Amino acid sequence: MSAASDGIYGFSAETLDGATVGLDTYRGKVLLIVNTASECGFTPQYNGLQHIYQELAARGFEVLGFPCNQFGKQEPGDAGQIGSFCEKNYGVTFPMFGKIEVNGANAHPLYKYLKDKEPGLLGIEAIKWNFTKFLVDRQGNVVKRYAPQTKPESIVEDIEKLL
Repeated sequence: MSAASDGIYGFSAETLDGATVGLDTYRGKVLLIVNTASECGFTPQYNGLQHIYQELAARGFEVLGFPCNQFGKQEPGDAGQIGSFCEKNYGVTFPMFGKIEVNGANAHPLYKYLKDKEPGLLGIEAIKWNFTKFLVDRQGNVVKRYAPQTKPESIVEDIEKLL
């Protein structure tokens, strides 16, 4: 299955425990895809992400977290450390994936696709910082991109429209 023909569902990623998961697993759900970090000023957003996940998951909503160490080296840990940090400090139960790059030559193909479909301010595709968020509808279309400082709670109205 090629990503180009199947949109977001053509991609796969490795989870924190090393399993490969195809994003087609999430077909028919509204997704919020976020690049995360454990030592960032925006890290407390895990609280908001977990809260909206708990509130909306039963209606077909998923948060997908992608740890990234490209911004100020704010995600230095390995998969085990990242997982325990998220669970212990923020009670994260939404899917967390293995550490990836979101910019540059080694950017994960999913992030190349997301940035192409929804460039940032002034058409600049590069991810500016941790906790950039992409909202994806039930058909797998990238609907909107949110800046790192956008709190998860302020996105709920946009998510509700897609549920």
